[in-house]
Amino acid sequence: MYDFIIVGGGITGSALAYELAKKNSKVLLLEKDAISDNATRYSYGGLAYWSGITPINRQLCREGIEIHRNLSDELGSDTEFRELDLILYIPRETNPETVLKNYNKFEIEPKFLSVQEACEIEPLLNPDAISGVLKLPHGHINTEKTNQAYLNAFCRLGGKIQYEQVTQFIEKEQTIIGIETLENKYYAYKVIICAGGLTRSLLKQIGINIKIYFSNAQVIVTKPTDIKLKTLVMPAILKRLEIENKVTQAENENRWINPNTDILDGICEAGAIQFIDNHLCLGQISQFITDPYQKVDLIKSEEEIRQEIGQILPALKDIPGRLHQCLVAFSNNTQPLVGKIEEWTGLYTFSGFTSTLVFAPPLARHFGNWLIEGNDSIITQLEPIQSYK
Repeated sequence: MYDFIIVGGGITGSALAYELAKKNSKVLLLEKDAISDNATRYSYGGLAYWSGITPINRQLCREGIEIHRNLSDELGSDTEFRELDLILYIPRETNPETVLKNYNKFEIEPKFLSVQEACEIEPLLNPDAISGVLKLPHGHINTEKTNQAYLNAFCRLGGKIQYEQVTQFIEKEQTIIGIETLENKYYAYKVIICAGGLTRSLLKQIGINIKIYFSNAQVIVTKPTDIKLKTLVMPAILKRLEIENKVTQAENENRWINPNTDILDGICEAGAIQFIDNHLCLGQISQFITDPYQKVDLIKSEEEIRQEIGQILPALKDIPGRLHQCLVAFSNNTQPLVGKIEEWTGLYTFSGFTSTLVFAPPLARHFGNWLIEGNDSIITQLEPIQSYK
């Protein structure tokens, strides 16, 4: 019998498993893929610690970047943490002053740079495609190495990892008492779902719907290259966030409850980051499809991304690489779904993050405190997780 079973071995599950193991809990982590193929692996690795708006988010941003600055030492493995400039490009036809006003709400406000100043900092930018950029301080990690560092530290503390596909919950009188996989049955006092974009479909097996959503994200990952990108480049106008708000409106909820393969909406945005080993992540297509298992046209998606990259960072357009897809979870109010699912005993979620990489480590600590000690100043301020039929 375990104290906790955690379902999902991405950055949220691995960080939470580690924090619980630190508190001498008996923890089992279940992950379906021995070789990760999730949003953590294909993330840009950015740490947007400047992006806090609410008091809670600002506190988590401050705690998150401080954790990352010391995480390699704590976990005993290099996460490749570094601090670098984030360049948010403004399209040529857009008034920079209008965009800049939208960033006044964040804890750290950006600095506006002219086209000439922007190209001095990031020479690969196409000066004819932008009207300027916003520059912000940013953190960066290798997400795959960070995730593995958490898992290794978890195991050293006595935690157990099983790479098995979850098939169903074991329940008794509105209480979750365990998890069944294709191979085994496991029992625990508390089960925590950290499955990102698959959280909704897992919970639906026992008739639970919660307001967690996901996009089907597609990025190109290249081999190491001699071309040098100095900054993390992203659009200043993130249309993806506007679409997330649109597809989670009440009129679309039935499509999430009864998923299908239709595309609710989508966007292709140019962006790029170069990792320490010189490989790149390029672009991102976000398609909103309610069926989490729907595959996309990889050839078409790669062509779209390369076309967008060619306009903003033309030197990177034709670098050989492979397109990957994954699910990226989000909530409908920018607050993560962290806590106990109402009306059920023994069932919790830890998912639906915005700025997952900066928020997950501090929230894992706070959630661990709450689960073990029954109280935490941050977790008690989060909204209860309501389920519905």
